[in-house]
Amino acid sequence: MKVNFLAIIALALTLTACAGNKNAEEELVNTNQSAQQMYDEAKNVLDSGLYNRAIELLRAMESRYPFGPLSRQVQLDLIYAYYQSGDTTQSLASIDRFIRLNPNHPDLDYAYYMRGLSNIKVDENAFQEFVGIDRADRDMSSTKQGFEDFKILVSTYPNSKYANDARKRMFAIKETLVRYELLVADYYIRRGAHLAAANRCKYIVEYYRDSPQVEQALVIMVDSYDKLGLVKLRDDAKAVLLLNFPNALN
Repeated sequence: MKVNFLAIIALALTLTACAGNKNAEEELVNTNQSAQQMYDEAKNVLDSGLYNRAIELLRAMESRYPFGPLSRQVQLDLIYAYYQSGDTTQSLASIDRFIRLNPNHPDLDYAYYMRGLSNIKVDENAFQEFVGIDRADRDMSSTKQGFEDFKILVSTYPNSKYANDARKRMFAIKETLVRYELLVADYYIRRGAHLAAANRCKYIVEYYRDSPQVEQALVIMVDSYDKLGLVKLRDDAKAVLLLNFPNALN
């Protein structure tokens, strides 16, 4: 019988790799440690800012003690570690899982707070990418979702220690979204798509009426409707503009 030595070598390498992976996983878990000792070690690593190492230790503990008294705290610490490491995908997945499995947990306000932060982080470089770049297709859905997460937090848990910061972030998000809409409006204006530009600014006036950028949005609406020959819409927008900003056209 002809022996396939290449197949034997491949199998040997596979078994060696599997053994290596198993040994690596076992190294993370000291079998002599109690659950509390394992958690204390992981928490010290987390507090030291070694987030990737903390994730390894917390995941190992979660695997070994999935239903222990510290399991919920381990899940919350993993959320924080994923966020700090920049892994927003895992952070959001862990948050959604925590909320789904623990609808009455006393730290649910923290989960919504971290979901808001994680969603913002997904889009945090959106406007830097717009500077000098001719794009108006940037998806801001994560930032909008972050706003909704903070909204849930402040409305459901108004006395939460995270509520005040969430309110401040909601205001900042609104201004970010307004600037985004104005950038898109400018994109359309430079391409002669004045109706599209007017519609983006109309959205600002309708949904972000307390923003300081409403004045600019109305100015664009007046100019865009004028270029389109839409006299009634132009005059209506101009009346609203002058009513709220009397010196806008001076």
